[in-house]
Amino acid sequence: MLRVTKLTDYATVLMTVLAREAGTVLSASELAARAGLELSTVAKVLKPLAQSGLAESVRGANGGYRLVRDPQSITLADIVEAMEGPLAMTECSIHEGQCGIETSCGVRVNWLRVNDVIADALRGVSLASMAQSTPPRAARGIPVRLTA
Repeated sequence: MLRVTKLTDYATVLMTVLAREAGTVLSASELAARAGLELSTVAKVLKPLAQSGLAESVRGANGGYRLVRDPQSITLADIVEAMEGPLAMTECSIHEGQCGIETSCGVRVNWLRVNDVIADALRGVSLASMAQSTPPRAARGIPVRLTA
């Protein structure tokens, strides 16, 4: 089963809280309360989000965190990559020449196709749409079709 880590899932939750309050600075404790997460988890998740340039830390008495970009311009792919690195189903999906059987392997091309479909699906979902309380009916499923 393919799945993102808990921290990446929590990152999407925190980013949707920030998206709903775009332009507002929220403290880590406010974010924790609104997201229903432990403060220590929020602190752990905010660090890579800030390092990647998706959120920024604001110092001072009224400090906290806010989005750096418009929620419409941030995608799920951006969040996953901030938390987990490059999108790749397999090692050979991102590092050509790293596998000892690459020259005789018949599956790499298919893993690349699967990788592209998943990456495109993640790039097709904006943070703004994630922040909507109820997604539009048509947006609930992402049609996927692998062709030869």
